[in-house]
Amino acid sequence: MDQQYPSQLLEKAVQEFSKLPGIGRKTALRLVLHLLRQGNEDVSEFAQSIERMRREVKYCRICHNISDTEICPICSDVHRDVHTVCVVENIQDVMAVENTQQYQGLYHVLGGIISPMDGIGPNDIELDSLVDRVEEGTIDEVILALSSTMEGDTTNFYISRKLAHTGVKLSVIARGISVGDELEYTDEVTLGRSILNRTPFGK
Repeated sequence: MDQQYPSQLLEKAVQEFSKLPGIGRKTALRLVLHLLRQGNEDVSEFAQSIERMRREVKYCRICHNISDTEICPICSDVHRDVHTVCVVENIQDVMAVENTQQYQGLYHVLGGIISPMDGIGPNDIELDSLVDRVEEGTIDEVILALSSTMEGDTTNFYISRKLAHTGVKLSVIARGISVGDELEYTDEVTLGRSILNRTPFGK
């Protein structure tokens, strides 16, 4: 039986919140009722922060990480190791690796991984820009830090083929991460060790 709402405005707000990942209608209702209990100023700030984020957020033109500027703080940090690039699937993976405090190089965010079942091919992710970065000649090592799934391994292999002509060192994070695990859900200690103990790709 569908939930009956005393207000169409309330129902519409619940519908919008329930579109968020992991948010069911009961949780959405609790969130909306919480907002109703807040002052107008607090709710306005909440709404404006979301609108401004959607309108003004950028993607770094070098690594494709989320940024407030054309070049993200990591790419513009003069203290980072510019000779090492860690290839990850998404923004959450950058945050996960950064939280380990074990890596000081740069990143390249693919924005997805190759998955024919989902209709995602090599042209749908940021592969060409990775090849362009390596061909510039300043990168000595590319760390493949994709999830240890069939799709992740397929993407690793494709990247290795695309970069073979450059002679760049290719490594993959150690399999301290269980097969099938998503990077963003791996604990920081395990992920940190996996990066430090990375191995040459294909070995």
